[in-house]
Amino acid sequence: MVKLKRGCIALAHNGMAVLGALIAAVCIALAVNADLRATAEQHMLGWLLQRQESGPMTEEPAPEPGTVERVTALMPDQLPVQQAKVAHWLSRKYRVAAEPLSALVAEAFVVGERMRMDPTLILAVMAIESRFNPYAQSPVGAQGLMQVMTRVHSEKYESFGGHLAAFDPLTNLRVGVKVLHDCIQRAGSIEGGLKLYVGAVTTDGSDYIAKVMAEHLRIQSIALGRPMPTTFPVYSAAPAPALAEPESIHPTQTGLLLNEMSSDDAAALPSTAAGSPLSSS
Repeated sequence: MVKLKRGCIALAHNGMAVLGALIAAVCIALAVNADLRATAEQHMLGWLLQRQESGPMTEEPAPEPGTVERVTALMPDQLPVQQAKVAHWLSRKYRVAAEPLSALVAEAFVVGERMRMDPTLILAVMAIESRFNPYAQSPVGAQGLMQVMTRVHSEKYESFGGHLAAFDPLTNLRVGVKVLHDCIQRAGSIEGGLKLYVGAVTTDGSDYIAKVMAEHLRIQSIALGRPMPTTFPVYSAAPAPALAEPESIHPTQTGLLLNEMSSDDAAALPSTAAGSPLSSS
């Protein structure tokens, strides 16, 4: 048994020596003979290509032709000058791509005209609420761009297909504007409406109101080509009335549009006016 074992070891050693000598001889032959080396390389390349072709292949997913139609985006140069200025400024400040922001800006102007609200106020609420993140969610369940309390306003999403539409940017914007508009109608002022919108209970909501109104004035200045304001009013929100008739609201508090006022009238508005005039064109 011992002799057999020693014989196997010796055979293995001899075999390795023979294999090593053979490999050395082949290497020397290839180094000396260029034609032989080229032939060997061709054979090796063919073998590798054959192995690659016979291996498993992965297919790339076929592109869907309608994909781009589902994207919420616009090129900024497709917008009117006012809106393009706003989109570029917001894109730089909040580090969001200009294309999706352009779609939001355009929608804010369309919805603002329909609801008779200043579009720059709508954009300011979005900026403060979510920083233009359509998937944002607060600890208490406010969702989307406008941070709408989906479970409270679920009926407003029914016509859009259900509560999951809260994460569609344009749907959330439309529903959020409707909620904000209702709050302003109830309170009788933009400031009071913002307090209702944010749901301030333990505070007077003045910090939130100040942030929104300051951003509102900045965005408005960009849109109208005015110098950027450096100081902002300090708000001390008074308790909002439970209900207010729509007729009692001053027109400037519901957001007049620029094309309904002369430029002189627009410039004469105080900087704290809630409904600063802007045009959608």
